Order: sequence, then structure tokens, then C-alpha cells
Amino acid sequence: MTHRTFGRTGALAAAVSAALLIPTVAAATPAAAAAPAVTCTSAKTGLAAKLKKDITAALANRKGTVAIGLYDRSTKTTCTLRATSSFDSASTVKVTVLAALLWDAKKHNRYLTTTEQSLAKAMITQSDNAATSKLWKQLGMTKIKGFLAAAGMTKTVPGTGGYWGLTQVNVTDEQKLLKLVTAKNSVLSDNSRAYILKLMGQVVSSQRWGTPAGAPSSVSVHVKNGWLQRSTHGWRVHSLGTFKGAGHDYMITVLTQDNSTMNYGVTTIQNVAKAIHKDLVPTTSGVTRYTPTSQPREAFVAVPPQG
Repeated sequence: MTHRTFGRTGALAAAVSAALLIPTVAAATPAAAAAPAVTCTSAKTGLAAKLKKDITAALANRKGTVAIGLYDRSTKTTCTLRATSSFDSASTVKVTVLAALLWDAKKHNRYLTTTEQSLAKAMITQSDNAATSKLWKQLGMTKIKGFLAAAGMTKTVPGTGGYWGLTQVNVTDEQKLLKLVTAKNSVLSDNSRAYILKLMGQVVSSQRWGTPAGAPSSVSVHVKNGWLQRSTHGWRVHSLGTFKGAGHDYMITVLTQDNSTMNYGVTTIQNVAKAIHKDLVPTTSGVTRYTPTSQPREAFVAVPPQG
């Protein structure tokens, strides 16, 4: 009797298993959601399609998550990819810190002190973390958030506990910042904008990688990069750049994460940058294209031990 009961139980279990299997097979795993596509618009005939094609090709077979912003005032060209995705800022936030410092000084009708100028120069040209921490602490959250509000950078969230490198940024807000730095506006004075661009134009050669890759010698280059490694999303590697000359006035933001190494992320950014510069500013005779260092460097941003 016991044996027969056991047999029935086994048969029942098999039937239940079979029944459970049927819906599983029927509801096959849905196809992975298609990755977002690069979108471009331009007032110049054919340029948007060319940029979309070449940026997409530059990203082909590249692992990791990439967000891109391009804006060229001269041809009214815009390209975006994952423009609203958030990333840990790493050192790219240093441009925001300097802009906030200058915005606040303007409000109080004063120049930067000698100490502030020294800290600002180290922060931007050498990506000095200690200098950044001093200015971050001096400004405090109220002033930093005040600048972000004035700049319309509504999705940028300052890092807490002094961890400025964990500020949440996205392409849309970074492009807003670069637009403020590169054209007359009511948020930053002309002198402030010139000062930011001057320092971004003096970044040490070991940190002039990323968006300047492939930039023609006929344009001026201003850059600020950042990287950060954490247990989640691997290496974040970012680059902000503004470029002016040869009849163009454009800015590029590339934010990346889930990179296996820093150099992998740098290569991804530089592949994108080369495609953009080539399409926007075709080379004429006597014009060379910038080749960044083969040993890119950045200051290692302090982060909490977990995460």
C-alpha cells in the first residue's frame, strides 16, 4: 500500500512538473530590449545621418554603458545617446565646482582670492583632489545647489559626506554646463567663462585624453576628464570637451561605465570623439589631428569603501 502511494505521489509530482514546464516553454524569454540608438539633428544637409552612422560604428562591439552629447552651434547640430542616464561624476564635477565658485563670487561682487585661484588651477589643470575638497567644503551644499538651480542642472545631485566624486550627473546637464561656459549668459560673467576655458585649456598632457582625440589643430581644445573604479559598474570613465575654430563651436560629453579597465573606457570615448571631429571638421591641408597620450592619467577620486 505504501509502495503504491509512493508511486502515485511520484506520478503526481511528474505531472505537476510537466504542467509547470508547459507555460515556461510557451513564455519563452523575451528578446533583450534593443539598446538605445544614437539620435542626431542638424541644419546642415546630410550631417546628422553621417554622425549617427559614424558614432554608431565607433560604438560597435564595445562593451560597457555609454552616454553621449554633442552640440555644435555653427551647424545647429545635436547628437544624443542615453542623455538622461545618471553616472557617478568622478573628476568631471570639478568644472561644476569652479563654476559654482565663480557664480558665488559674482553674486558677492568680488574676485577670487589668491588662495582660491591657486586651488582652482590645481583642481582643473592637474585634477588635484585635495584642492577640490577644500573648495567643495568652502562652498557647502547651499551654494553648490544654488549654482545647479541657476544653471538649470536639475538632475545633478551633489555627492554627500564630502564625496564630491559621487555627484550624480547626466549628459543633458553636463551639456548645459558646457553651453554656459562657452557663450554669453546671465549665470556666469564673461570673465568667469574665460577663466574656466583658460584652465581647461591648460590641462596637463597626461590628462588631455578622451574627447580631444582627433580634434583638428585648427580648433582650440578645452577638456576635463574623470575616472573612478567601484565594485558596482566597474570603471566609470568620462570626458568633457569644448572646441572652437575652423568655423565651428562645439562641445562633447561622453560618460561611460561598466568598463573592464580605465584604458578600455578611454578607448571607447576616443573612438567616438574621432568620429565626431572627422565629420564636423574635415581636414584641410596643413591641419593635423590630435593624438592623446598612450598612457592616460587621472587623479584617483576618494569614495566610500563599499559600493
